[in-house]
Amino acid sequence: MYLGIDLGTSSIKTIVIDDADKNISETSQPIKTSSPRSLWSEQNPLDWLEAAEKAILSIPKKIRSEIKGIGLSGQMHGAVLLDNQNQLIRPAILWNDGRSHQECQELEKNFPELKPIIGNQIMPGFTSPKISWLKKNERTNFSKINKILLPKDYLRFAWCGDYSTDVSDASGTMWLDIKKRSWSENAVAATEISIEQLPKVFESHEITGVISKSISIKLGLPIIPFVAGAGDQAAGAIGSSVINVNDASLVLGTSGVVFIVTEGFLPNPKGGIHAFCHAVPNTWHQMAVILSAASAIDWCANLTGFDSPKQAYDAAEKKGHSDGVFFLPYLNGERTPHNNPYAKSMLQGLKSTTDRAAIIHAGMEGVAFALKDGFDALIDAGGKCDTITVIGGGSRSRYWGKIIANCLDKTLIYRDGSDIGPAKGAALLAQCGINQNNIENVSEAAPIIEVIEPENNYVQKYKERINTWRKLYHATKKFN
Repeated sequence: MYLGIDLGTSSIKTIVIDDADKNISETSQPIKTSSPRSLWSEQNPLDWLEAAEKAILSIPKKIRSEIKGIGLSGQMHGAVLLDNQNQLIRPAILWNDGRSHQECQELEKNFPELKPIIGNQIMPGFTSPKISWLKKNERTNFSKINKILLPKDYLRFAWCGDYSTDVSDASGTMWLDIKKRSWSENAVAATEISIEQLPKVFESHEITGVISKSISIKLGLPIIPFVAGAGDQAAGAIGSSVINVNDASLVLGTSGVVFIVTEGFLPNPKGGIHAFCHAVPNTWHQMAVILSAASAIDWCANLTGFDSPKQAYDAAEKKGHSDGVFFLPYLNGERTPHNNPYAKSMLQGLKSTTDRAAIIHAGMEGVAFALKDGFDALIDAGGKCDTITVIGGGSRSRYWGKIIANCLDKTLIYRDGSDIGPAKGAALLAQCGINQNNIENVSEAAPIIEVIEPENNYVQKYKERINTWRKLYHATKKFN
């Protein structure tokens, strides 16, 4: 059996699979985020560790005793800082933190020669500008830095004692030479740190270390190896068998991501497109990212007094329209295509007769419209796909899927277990590494449980609404 652990933004999830890729056990534990100032988003890595260990201990003891290896997946870009005593220096700065916008502009201006190497426009979510911000604003903390780890890799360090990461997660730091799949000395030097302060980079299926004896006893696990694992998006793609050129996925989690496997490294920083290493050797991908997806619907549901997101989704489906209301889902700024950490959310078109179901429906449409912005940017950057596999907690609402299919004018595919893609991908990578299999041999597509085709009359209707919605962002940008 193989254990996959996904360190998300709102929860830790685990899954255990057997040699036939059958799901044997699933557990989860919640995680809290703090926002001490505007644009800030932080978490305490010790909370990750506590939640992860609780999730593992929730797996039946007999199953734990038969696990052969562990794979890690997690939220990308976060900066976890350790001093020379391996103690945490400060809370982790997360992927959706927007404080380093000025540092991004300075790095882009001062080091234009890095663009072909890192292959991406530098954005506040990425790791390197966070470190530049620390040097400028928290000089004492910056001077203490001995190691910089990504979120999932802090769990690895705590349990194995080694400093390691994988190529897909490292792609989002802006320190990786993405074509060569190794650290770039010039990119690292731009933020006045050294490669020695970074973890060793592995391919996602490679073994990085072994669980310590004390942790194996504490968690009821054998002495077993860890594989490098992958960032959440690449791991989710592995878990959904999105591994071949032009395969595509749509992630509806805290954020929203359109992910397309590409033929080679295809950097195209314009429009906020990311070009990263995939978790498959010698493979790359492009993706468009919006910062608020299912989390935006959760926010709307809480705002309007629904007891749960499901209740809100059901009410919106029963309503069937937004009653003329538009929603900009920029609760934490936006990446693709705007790269604007100051972008603000808004509800427009409210009337005395507007009910809460209409607001939820507008929220679902607003996120779908933002995904359309990202998808169009991907196509403009050379991306190609025929169908899209849906992943993440938001995939549970098929009605939302219909809205998205009509906005993108693409067929959406739902597979069994689509809401646990990253954890499943991490477990598959462990299976691959332990048994020295090719990922293509273990990442078999799960059974299709539903297909949603776009409907031409709704496709045309949404084209008109999207055009109106896009004007709202530009009309209100000056107020951000």
